[in-house]
Amino acid sequence: MNPIALVIALGAVSLSDVAVAAQPADQAAAAVDGRAVAGEVKKLLNQHYVLPEARAKFAAVLDKGIASGRYDGAQAEKLVQLINADLATVTADKHLGLAYDPKYSAELAAGPANAGADDAPPTAAEVAAAERRNHGIIQLKVLPGNIRYLESDGFVWAGAPTERAYDDAIRFLAGGDAIIIDMRKNGGGSPDAVRYLTSHFTKPNTPLMTFYMGAEGTDRSTSLGSLRAPSLAGKPLYVLTGKGSASAAEEFIGHVAGYKLGELVGERTAGAGFRNEFYALPGGMVISISVGQAILASTGKGWEAEGFTPTIETPLDRALDAASVRAWRAIAQSAPADRAKTLRALAAVSEAKINPVKTALPASAYAGTFGQRSVAVAEGKLVFTGLTGHKFDMIALGPNEFTLEQDPALRIHFAVNGATVTGFEMVRGDGSKVTAARTQ
Repeated sequence: MNPIALVIALGAVSLSDVAVAAQPADQAAAAVDGRAVAGEVKKLLNQHYVLPEARAKFAAVLDKGIASGRYDGAQAEKLVQLINADLATVTADKHLGLAYDPKYSAELAAGPANAGADDAPPTAAEVAAAERRNHGIIQLKVLPGNIRYLESDGFVWAGAPTERAYDDAIRFLAGGDAIIIDMRKNGGGSPDAVRYLTSHFTKPNTPLMTFYMGAEGTDRSTSLGSLRAPSLAGKPLYVLTGKGSASAAEEFIGHVAGYKLGELVGERTAGAGFRNEFYALPGGMVISISVGQAILASTGKGWEAEGFTPTIETPLDRALDAASVRAWRAIAQSAPADRAKTLRALAAVSEAKINPVKTALPASAYAGTFGQRSVAVAEGKLVFTGLTGHKFDMIALGPNEFTLEQDPALRIHFAVNGATVTGFEMVRGDGSKVTAARTQ
């Protein structure tokens, strides 16, 4: 898949900005025949745009631009901006837009009729590019409590090499007690890759999608009938979402929500629910056009202009912590007592970081020396210094109760007389206790 395919769906990123920036300055500055480009855009939209009722509106704004001379003499970058702005007056479709990309435009013009489709067979160059970025699987790691984490920045598809990359990733995830998949920066990509990943969370041959592709009829898909890697169905699953989650990423998110495969954590997704195809234009231009509607089999609905609202709404920068809290608590339900205690302690600390607890006294009131241990205020936070001199950040869990971020099973309960702290009791994870009076 051409790199700009993953950019189209990102509402915060302009396709034209990315595509033009990739070109040499003399190419990007070259004047093109604006009337010819606008005329071809009008023709292609009339032939292919997914919503027939919008086609006449596109024609009207483009005809107006041609008649007024708006596109005459415009250089490539400027023409892209002008036409995209005019198309945006008709629809906020995140899959619709022009870019200046002479290389890709020439490839499309020389290729078969469906060369710009999102399910077109990958070229050798696209396979090589996919392997360099590990097919969009950019992070795999083990989080505390044996949560397995995968971050995907795009649903790249290169056939068998992509299958192998997913198989390896899924075997890694299978070793976890819960799974977090991060889609916050995934702007979309291939439905084939979505199908492959989704198949590991559903029963075989589960209906997934119907793509209504205009005059070409419908295109239906189901999950795979057999898998090489283990099934992940039934494991606690949490998917991180936000406005950067778009298009094919939203398809995966829709399957998770529609079939209740897991929970969505974060912010509302982009609402880019159409399926797009790329076409060559004169002057080295390329246009992405929405050519199909995506409908989820689980709900019978699409997500264009709506997106998905998470089951757990939280700011993007706190989504991982919020998902971890839910995962630890889910794992703890069936864990042995000692492990369950540790997992709940981890959850309590993360939850306190997400929603800070109000203490009974100001932070400065807890600062002082307690025998060979001390508490100080540093950059507005309490810091505990132990017997060895090591310092630990303190996190409030209650009005006068704290833990250490690096030792979440430990509890420090301060004794208070009015507005004065007189000492503390420290309870370690193993149940042992240390009592210390305030000495300074």
